[in-house]
Amino acid sequence: MRAFAELLDRLSLTASRNAKLRLVRDYLRETPDPDRGWALAALTGDLSFSAAKPAFIRKAVEARMDPQLFWWSYDYVGDLAETVALVWPRRPGANREPELSEVVEALRTATRPEVQRLIEGWLDAMDEPRERWALLKLVTGGLRVGMTARLAKRAAAEMAETTRVEPAEIEELWHALHAPYEDLFAWLEGRSEKPSSDNPGRFRPVMLAQAIDEAVDFAKLDPAGYAAEWKWDGIRVQLVHEGGVRRLYTRTGDDISRTFPDLVDALFEEGVIDGELLVLRAGPTGNQVASFADLQQRLNRKAVDAKLMARYPAGLRAYDILAEGRDDTRTLSFAERRKRLEAFVARQASPRIDLSPLQPFASWPELAGLRADPPPGDPQVAEGIMLKRWDSPYEAGRPKGPWFKWKRDPFLIDAVLMYAQRGHGKRSSFYSDYTFGTWTEGEDGQRVLTPVGKAYFGFTDEELKAIDKYVRDNTVERFGPVRSVRAEPNHGLVFEVAFEGLQRSGRHRSGVAMRFPRISRIRWDKPPGEADELVTLERMLAQMEGR
Repeated sequence: MRAFAELLDRLSLTASRNAKLRLVRDYLRETPDPDRGWALAALTGDLSFSAAKPAFIRKAVEARMDPQLFWWSYDYVGDLAETVALVWPRRPGANREPELSEVVEALRTATRPEVQRLIEGWLDAMDEPRERWALLKLVTGGLRVGMTARLAKRAAAEMAETTRVEPAEIEELWHALHAPYEDLFAWLEGRSEKPSSDNPGRFRPVMLAQAIDEAVDFAKLDPAGYAAEWKWDGIRVQLVHEGGVRRLYTRTGDDISRTFPDLVDALFEEGVIDGELLVLRAGPTGNQVASFADLQQRLNRKAVDAKLMARYPAGLRAYDILAEGRDDTRTLSFAERRKRLEAFVARQASPRIDLSPLQPFASWPELAGLRADPPPGDPQVAEGIMLKRWDSPYEAGRPKGPWFKWKRDPFLIDAVLMYAQRGHGKRSSFYSDYTFGTWTEGEDGQRVLTPVGKAYFGFTDEELKAIDKYVRDNTVERFGPVRSVRAEPNHGLVFEVAFEGLQRSGRHRSGVAMRFPRISRIRWDKPPGEADELVTLERMLAQMEGR
């Protein structure tokens, strides 16, 4: 457990992606089975304990110290695991510190009444706050150390010393493997053959696009060599029907089949389609794409009922075909795959599966005009344009040149900071989640702020420290971890907020919801009274809807 705790501690304090990669790679090389396998499962999000709940941890610590003192400490620190790790009172003579594998095996079989006793015993046996913090992060499943599942799999690929292993190979194997992955490590260390990926319904690593550099790339690219289609505002997915097994995966390989059974059942012929998960409603000229807000009603649910599926019908707008029957089509050119995709989708004849239409163009200026001023209808819920080279095979990862994404320029408004909340992980001591508002007319005729969005990124660490100080110096009310900040026409902090789009929302007091809001710039120079009004957002939304 001590080595795992050191790994998490160093990962949480390391900003560099390459440094994180080296830390995990070296840990996997130096740590024996099965501990390294359980660590990899934790880093990839494939390890959870249904009987372990944060409430058990709070109950355990409140039994060891004054509950009010704990809650004051929790309010200051902002993170449950970090708070308990720091305040936990040790008991002399406790048992030895457990190994990572011991913790995992015990929690996998423990009942709910047993979990609290186990956690208390382990915390008693640990000498350092770092080790207690790692244990609690493992138990609750919220590591928050800046390590994505894909990066962890890449680190596993790099631990191979005798042969070169591509991260995509591990991604394609992943759903045929089981923690603690001893067969995977045996192959990576040259002690056995590569595990078989012949697993019906498996995930194929996706091909991603590079962001285009308009000033550089267009001068080198031939328009005739590329196809163009809209970049739809949904969730990139992979729909699989193989060997009688049907699955729906996200772009990172997460299985979301249970959340979208209506779409999974729509693919009757065996094959693998890459596309965009959307809410599709039948219209007079074919399927119409609903807003991302409608899709959100279906996301992250453990179960869905017939009423929800009828109200928000899931659909797939198909981009590509990765397998047709027993044929792996990924080595074919995009032009050939497109022909196969068109025929494949036509054979399904399903209202839930349609094609992403190609957009003809003869020059880059013509395509730029289409991107800037799309026709009414579906393109209003598109994020931009995708460019795909006609002769490109389907390659896992983000190769330079075959595919480009050309996103539409973000929308910008000036909004006023209203509320601030503590963050998580390394930001748990800072007020880093910001709710901002725009001006509207109150009942008494006075200008008042109405919340229109929330953002927690788009600023540097130095800017975070400056905003945090501003929040602490200008707090007018406290609501647990949230602070209300002074915000008046002549006193307040203005953010320039960038966002990808707007949609109507009955859940928000303003009536609108922003898509991917982030802080574009901090306007220390601008008086709050000159920030935008809510009517500005309402006009933007009307234009997006083609009114």
